[in-house]
Amino acid sequence: MRTDLPDVLRLVRGLAEYERLESNFTATEANFDALLFAPDHVAEATLAELPGRPPVGIALYYRTVNTFRGSLGMFLEDLFVEPDQRGNGIGHALLRHIAQIAVDRNYNVIEWSVLNWNEPSIRFYERLGATKLTHWHVRRLTGTALTTLAGGSAKNG
Repeated sequence: MRTDLPDVLRLVRGLAEYERLESNFTATEANFDALLFAPDHVAEATLAELPGRPPVGIALYYRTVNTFRGSLGMFLEDLFVEPDQRGNGIGHALLRHIAQIAVDRNYNVIEWSVLNWNEPSIRFYERLGATKLTHWHVRRLTGTALTTLAGGSAKNG
């Protein structure tokens, strides 16, 4: 719900801080409103709630395409549980929930990235049965490299 946007922003900011990337965090409630609620929205989010307090966790995800299989999948962009609630099964519950969404929608995969130094998360994912892809390397075009490749003009500044 749109009334959850302040919590979405707060939790994703918390993830950025945890990942030591807070200097990259520029998102606003308006950005998340467009991503999650615009007519052409591209992402969805599930919040973890406990009685009597604001949401304590988030899973933010979007649909992907597997052209080799001719099928759809899901990319988990953000999974975050507030530090004081870790170890209580909230991350597991969030992943179980989005796994059920994937199964219900006939998606064949859920994928995500994890920073190589984030050992607690890596161990958590391994306990769930997630496999490490060793034959793929993530690449990213951003900033000047992106605008240069696009012909030198920045559409979203």
